[in-house]
Amino acid sequence: MTNIIDALAAARAQLLAPGAPFELTETQIDGRAVKLYRNAFPNLPALIDAGRVHGDKLFVVYQGERWTFARFFAEVDAVAAALREQGLQRGDRVAIAMRNRPEWAVAFAAAALLGAVPAPLNSFGLRGELRAALADVEPALLFCDPERLERLEGDTGVPGCRIVLAGGGTPEGVLSYQAMASRPVQELARPALGADDPALILFTSGATSQAKGVLSSQRAVCQALFNIDFIGAISAMTSPQAVAAIMQSGLAPTTLTAVPLFHVSGLHAQLLSALRNGRRLVFMHRWDAAQALDLIRDEKITQFNGAPSMVAQLLAAPGFDDPAITGSLGGLGFGGAGLPQPLIRSVFAARPDGLSGIGFGLTETNGVGAAGSGELFKYKPRSSGITSPIIDVCIADPDGKPLPAGESGEIWLRGVTVMQGYWRNPDATRDALVDGWFHTGDIGYLDDEGFLFVVDRIKDVINRSGEKIAAAEVESCLLEHPAVIEAAVFAVPDDNSGEAVVAAVVVEDSGVVSSEALREHVAARLAAYKVPVVVHVRSEALPRNPAGKLLKVELKRAYGAQPVVAQ
Repeated sequence: MTNIIDALAAARAQLLAPGAPFELTETQIDGRAVKLYRNAFPNLPALIDAGRVHGDKLFVVYQGERWTFARFFAEVDAVAAALREQGLQRGDRVAIAMRNRPEWAVAFAAAALLGAVPAPLNSFGLRGELRAALADVEPALLFCDPERLERLEGDTGVPGCRIVLAGGGTPEGVLSYQAMASRPVQELARPALGADDPALILFTSGATSQAKGVLSSQRAVCQALFNIDFIGAISAMTSPQAVAAIMQSGLAPTTLTAVPLFHVSGLHAQLLSALRNGRRLVFMHRWDAAQALDLIRDEKITQFNGAPSMVAQLLAAPGFDDPAITGSLGGLGFGGAGLPQPLIRSVFAARPDGLSGIGFGLTETNGVGAAGSGELFKYKPRSSGITSPIIDVCIADPDGKPLPAGESGEIWLRGVTVMQGYWRNPDATRDALVDGWFHTGDIGYLDDEGFLFVVDRIKDVINRSGEKIAAAEVESCLLEHPAVIEAAVFAVPDDNSGEAVVAAVVVEDSGVVSSEALREHVAARLAAYKVPVVVHVRSEALPRNPAGKLLKVELKRAYGAQPVVAQ
């Protein structure tokens, strides 16, 4: 298969050469030279404004609504003018907490055009989780939908923070999105933003119980968006037959968006990339494989990217093999690592000539790390693709020494797209960023052809249907129950969600509290996806080593083979 490697080398050389679209240059960040794309947009307002050229092309489809780019930008400009009248200043934070819908995108773009800092929140969170994130970022405004407003009980908990409601009636003291969007459009001057000015705060769930805000610069976000275009160009040049088939179909590029927009995979790779390049997005209110098939058929969807569990459910849904339903679908994509090989084989069988692919990146790197699709994905389906030209990758041993190709260690990433730090959390920033290297907590290796393989995690994080869950957060919640003495939360493999959340708790008397009661206890305090599918109640202490360290390996061995159906 040297032909694909030769094609890859030729494509990279052509795309990155001086004068080429993806020409590289260098700049200094914190005294270190980093590579970047010379032709990337300088800031988010410039990137967003580039989408205006698409005019009357269809942009977003959502529950019967069909938004053109022209309509989208008319509402963006109206809302931005209203925010300016509300006193929104450059650098102010604007929180967004709602399901995927067009108003989410309008709120993001309007805030960004004013030089404010959008801070999308995890919309699955319950009141306590939402209030904690709001207290962290202290936004000037919160855009939300009726469901999030109800969860917050109409109060952000942040003094001076105004609420803007999209959809439904507008209670007293709450601003109406519709009223803002219906205003006459005004011309607004763009702020003079520097490359290091703040652009975005996204929340990530690491191994700690409190989700952390990831602060990224204007340059980091725009370079990451340009890197998505580079990945597309490399994929096209190394998979000419797949591109020819897509072009021959004559279908407009259309992505089914079920990934939440508060994720980097939804925001960068779908919303902002489509906005920049004039592609159509079809938003799903919530994931449902049967409804997804209906949308693929009705909207002639050409691409679906989602969590591995979503892809598996889509492939298994009755009707997927019917060309009359899914004949337009040219590619399937998923992020992550360690994908089940049967799932990969199913994707190749379903779309043998498609541009299906995989990527590895983190919120802290704005999604940049490695990626591969089409023939590159087929060549090494167990890998996470080839590394980006604007990110340095180091595989380090426990002492921090670089390891040679083929040897596994912690994956470190350094480059222009790496975050500035965790918002108002210097201790966590110092732990994660050392000499510019972001310590991912993932274990992997680079092979001798530059493909990255991710094989394990150091962090105690569970990946359930693409949502990251800190075991410590669920353990802390269980320990709030008066009957619980000890709690351990861990992942076990699950065919539907990739990993299932399982808990083992110690109580004085196993008859005092039931597994279901403990699940309900967690469900009342944390987002539904964090609730363990089963809680094993025991009276004997949890296993520990002589130093007192909890032995989750033994718990996984004891409970991992048991069914994970909720009791």
